[in-house]
Order: sequence, then C-alpha cells, then structure tokens
Amino acid sequence: MAAEPLIECVPNFSEGRRAEVIEHLVASVAATPGCCVLDLHSDPDHNRSVLTFAGAPAAVRAGALALATEAVQLVDLRRHSGVHPRIGAIDVIPFVPLEGAGLDLCVRLARETGQALAAAHGVPVFLYGAAAQGGTVRTLAGLRAGGFEALIAGGLRRAPDFGPPDVHPTAGAVAVGARLPLIAFNLLLDTADAAVARRVARAVRESSGGLAAVQALGLYLPRRGAAQVSMNLLDYRRTSISVLLQAVRDAAQRGGSRVVAAELVGLAPAAALEGLDPGALPGLPDQSRSIESRLAACAG
Repeated sequence: MAAEPLIECVPNFSEGRRAEVIEHLVASVAATPGCCVLDLHSDPDHNRSVLTFAGAPAAVRAGALALATEAVQLVDLRRHSGVHPRIGAIDVIPFVPLEGAGLDLCVRLARETGQALAAAHGVPVFLYGAAAQGGTVRTLAGLRAGGFEALIAGGLRRAPDFGPPDVHPTAGAVAVGARLPLIAFNLLLDTADAAVARRVARAVRESSGGLAAVQALGLYLPRRGAAQVSMNLLDYRRTSISVLLQAVRDAAQRGGSRVVAAELVGLAPAAALEGLDPGALPGLPDQSRSIESRLAACAG
C-alpha cells in the first residue's frame, strides 16, 4: 500500500515573548497524533513565532486546528505589539506539499481548514496564494496592510472567504493558504537606522525592481538596537540565498552600512542550502536546517 502524502505546515502565531504560552501552543501540535514538530523560531522584537511541522494530510489539518484553538484563547492582539505586520493571533497558516503531494492537495486542505477554523471560533478567514478562490490573487502583504489596528478601526475591507464579516475583537483574522516552499531569511545590519534597512529592502525586492521572487521589509529591532532586512524568498531556483545575500551586502554598502549576521526563520529545502559557507557570516545555515534533515530525524 502506498504511503500517504506528506504535508508541511508553517503557521505563524503572534507570540514571541511569553515562553510559557509558546510552549503551550507548540505542545498542542506535538500532542496531535501523526504530527511531527520539525522546528520552532521565536523572535521577541517581531513578537512572533514560526512553527514548522509535518505529517499526513488529516494529521496536519488536525494539528493546525489544535494550534488555532489555543492561539485564539491565549493571544490577545489588543495587548500585542511587535515590528512584524500581523492581522491575527494565529496570523497565517500555509500548507506546503512535500513527498507524494501536489499543490492541489494543499489547496483542498487550506480551504477545509479555513472553513473549520471560522466555524469553530468566529474568526474571519481569508484564503491566499494558490488557495485563493474565484480567480482572485491574494498576497499576505495585501491582507496585512495596516495590521490588526486598521481592521479594528476600519473593519474588514473585503468579505472573508469564511466566517463573520467583522474582525474578531481579540484574535483578529487569519490568512490560510497553499504554497510551495518559501525561505524566510533575515539579515542584520551594523546600524540602528531603519531608513537604511528600508532602502536596502527596496533595492532587493521584486516589486520595486529588485530580484526575482524576493519580498523584503526594512525594520528596526529595539531589543537588539539594530536594523534588519526581513525577506521572503519565494523561489530559490530563481534567486538563490547566495545571490540575495550579495545583493543586500552591495545595497547596504552603498548606504554606508554592512551585513553583520544572518538568520534563517524556520527551515529550507536542502537544495537551497547547497554551496553556503556557514563560517562566512554568523547565522548562515547549514544542512542541519534543511527540511529533509529534520524529516529524517523525525522518522528515525
């Protein structure tokens, strides 16, 4: 009998400071039969955590719903602050195809999960990426514009795919989607000037004429007293991590700054990490941060 398809889920939830809450949220997934937790990345400046887990489709769907249930109860966005844009207590839930799976299966999972989440918790759900319905193209940047505060002040700008037409008073809204592997990659600069980081981000992101398949923001991290270029690499085959790193270095140098550390948020495909020299810059990842290595460890 053929093995079940393997799905990765990478939910981002709006808590990166309270260790006991983070541990409880991760435990809700770890306790779900068939789910294997592969990685956790929490950041107090972003006040956000990125959890990576995998399993068969039904198990991953159950794990995502278990996490959402706890996040809605434990995270109150009225008392939340952080430098990263967010609209929800559980902000985004993407499903990613791995072994034996295709994007169509992840689209189905996203729509089923979004519908169940909205029905259970009264949280409006927006589908994005490949899961967007009716030919719409929804990006996270578009959904998050203005953040939770804008939703509370002005209401939802568009009707959600599932759930009520009004934002949840404490949990906000959630984006649920399907996508191919994405690499979240941050670079720290030797300056506290966020304007420098914003100029670098503008130079490298695709939407402003930079590199293909790159999204980027420039942020100030108060707890580290430094500026950061926070990026998503949507397709490492179009732009590699090495090319992106060099482009950020060049843009930073033009602004009188330099890159001093790297940070991989979550995991990356093994092929995307090939050729990187972890000794060349603090924080550059090696193969231990690959999806494949963590899956192997889980299976072992």
